[in-house]
Amino acid sequence: MTLLSFNNVDLSFRRYCGLLKVREMPVLSRIGFAVKRGEVVALIGASGGGKSLIAHALFGILPPNAQIRGDIHFDGLRVDESTRPALLGRRMALVPQSISHLDPMARCFQQLRWAARRAGLKADDAALMAVLAQFGLDADAARAFPHHLSGGMARRMLMAIATVGDPDLIVADEPTSGLDDDNAARILSKLKSLAANGKGVLLITHSLATALAYADSVCLVRNGTVAGEERAEAFEDCGERLRSDYARALWQALPHNGFRVNGDA
Repeated sequence: MTLLSFNNVDLSFRRYCGLLKVREMPVLSRIGFAVKRGEVVALIGASGGGKSLIAHALFGILPPNAQIRGDIHFDGLRVDESTRPALLGRRMALVPQSISHLDPMARCFQQLRWAARRAGLKADDAALMAVLAQFGLDADAARAFPHHLSGGMARRMLMAIATVGDPDLIVADEPTSGLDDDNAARILSKLKSLAANGKGVLLITHSLATALAYADSVCLVRNGTVAGEERAEAFEDCGERLRSDYARALWQALPHNGFRVNGDA
């Protein structure tokens, strides 16, 4: 069952050229993909290619000069200014890219309680501690301010805050950035387990190699547009099962494939 779909979504920013002339600067063009319940979709692309903007368009955290065209649907409902507030934190949640999204002036447990209240839940301390335990976080982490946490713990705290409301869709924007292999695997395994329990997961990352072990499908974003959609299992051998030349080029350029590029022997 399709949970999230982008259908020919364009995004541009209006900017003044001189005093009176306004110009639209396109950044995303004809974005289209879907996330089903029970699957992890990896949104793969280089830094600056528009991946995070796709998430920002979904969650309505774009600047006022942004112009969106096309349709975004969540569970059959068109997502716009009128429908989005009831979805945020309750049915869909964002794990932001930077740990600076944690409030430096509030203890982590308080921030988890705020998230629970925004989701319409009773802020029962025992239940909230159980949520933290799912991410390997204990009472010391709950009492800590964000700057007391390691990078891996801070990432897991962001995950706990995002998922405390039991949303149907989790969008994780570069959730393993700056983490060692063990902590990265811990975060990605948790996202995979959420999908196994019927959630939809959109994993935004620049690392194809890291995502393939956890993703069901891959959507490739290049220069603000979708350059291909592939099943994760098609990334094997020489990539002969891959449908797009761009996907094949990315796969063959990975270190364990010998950094091959098109035309290499």
